[in-house]
Order: sequence, then structure tokens, then C-alpha cells
Amino acid sequence: MRIADLQDVLRRTYLERDAARGPDGVFRWMVEEVGEVAKAMRRDPLDAAELEHEFGDVLAWLGSLANVMEVDLERAAGRYAAGCPKCGAIPCACGSRP
Repeated sequence: MRIADLQDVLRRTYLERDAARGPDGVFRWMVEEVGEVAKAMRRDPLDAAELEHEFGDVLAWLGSLANVMEVDLERAAGRYAAGCPKCGAIPCACGSRP
């Protein structure tokens, strides 16, 4: 799935509800889901299906936040299309992560 397609589905599905929550509310939901990823990462043994589910939730909330803030995630991700946005190398040769 393309990032733009995901963001469009999220917009059509959740924008009205997310707009009512406001950017701060949507951000807090996303952070809660990041916490769920952290919990899943600490499971022993790791549950790949759980990790995939939780990463999907984080991605969905990020898309929802971007929609509320009117940010095009595909364009934002484009900074990384050619490698490191600072040095342009793959792998990064500058030793710093933006």
C-alpha cells in the first residue's frame, strides 16, 4: 500500500472523529500505541503477529495526525527516498541521524 493511499483511507474513515479530538488528542492516542509497541517488544518470546498489529496501529495514528495537521506523509517521507537526507548516502555515511 502506498503511503498516500493509506492516508486517504484514514482521512475518509476517521477525519471527522480525529478533528473533534484535535491534534493533541490524536497525538496522545498515537503515543499510547507507541507504548503498545514497546510492550510487545519486551515479550519473551516475541510475538510477530502482535508486533505487526501494534506497528500498524502506530502507522494509522501517525497518518491520522498528519491528516489533522494537513501534512502529506508521502511528500514528508520523500526526504528519505535517496538515502540519508543529510549526506545522501545509503547507508548513511555522516554518522548522524536527522
